[in-house]
Amino acid sequence: MAFKQDNSVIIEPRETHEASIIWLHGLGADGHDFESVVPELRLSSRLGIRYIFPNAPIRRITINDNREMRGWYDIKSTNLREMEDLESIAESSYLIHKYIDAEIKKGISSNKIILAGFSQGGAIALHSGLRYQKKLAGILALSAYLPAPKNLEKESSNHKKTPIMMMHGIEDNIIPAEQGHSSYQTLIENGYMVEWNVYPMQHTICIEEISMIDNWIKDRLS
Repeated sequence: MAFKQDNSVIIEPRETHEASIIWLHGLGADGHDFESVVPELRLSSRLGIRYIFPNAPIRRITINDNREMRGWYDIKSTNLREMEDLESIAESSYLIHKYIDAEIKKGISSNKIILAGFSQGGAIALHSGLRYQKKLAGILALSAYLPAPKNLEKESSNHKKTPIMMMHGIEDNIIPAEQGHSSYQTLIENGYMVEWNVYPMQHTICIEEISMIDNWIKDRLS
């Protein structure tokens, strides 16, 4: 899977580039999916945030009748723990590490880079962020879960102080909130700094969630 940053939707900062947010879309979506959220965050232009919304590769998704769509990895069962596509998860994580590396080459410290994602993108944000060799400003996982939890201890970078925010809809019928909370508990048990918040919604985002994301990002990057 080749790294091409031009295969992304990018919003450049209006002022000096001081920080970066790499935001990963969910299954079947693309880099434009969360582009419209940026104005809703109401973050000060003085933070100098560059937003990068990568496009996942197009692949066949077993659970969706083997149809081709953008996805960070294949899903083979409604039980997300069955037959995990570990190879593609690892490939996508490696790709995201390249995106982080590219921001660092632009002069941005890793502790000024946030990795965010929704659904499958949030799963990859957790998987790749916890395995990156440098400490990030934070990891934001929306309506997501932690893939391959049994491999975390032996594969993680041990950056236990990287702030992690997990947010989920209690009515989510795609990735049940119980699945997200189980991942939260796994991270806590492994010594990570994790916040867990739930909202009365399905597999989506809501205004209250966006407001909390706004404050969380300010705290991480100010």
